[in-house]
Amino acid sequence: MRPQFAVRITPADVGKRVTIRYRITAEGDGPHHSDAVGVLEAWADGELAVTNRHGETSMIAEADMVAGRVVGPPPTRRAR
Repeated sequence: MRPQFAVRITPADVGKRVTIRYRITAEGDGPHHSDAVGVLEAWADGELAVTNRHGETSMIAEADMVAGRVVGPPPTRRAR
């Protein structure tokens, strides 16, 4: 049984926390997909910008998206 992927985000979700699975060009037997989790900063001209919790921004081509959805805030860390 193959997993069913769906893109459930739109440009209206800019500013929200999202997770996106997208195609990458793989060399040899490497992975064919990658994931980005973070705030959707922009969606324009067929390209998305997602900034993760470390402040790094991933640029993802809209055509490479396999799945995407809005997610809740990250879990809070408990004090030790």
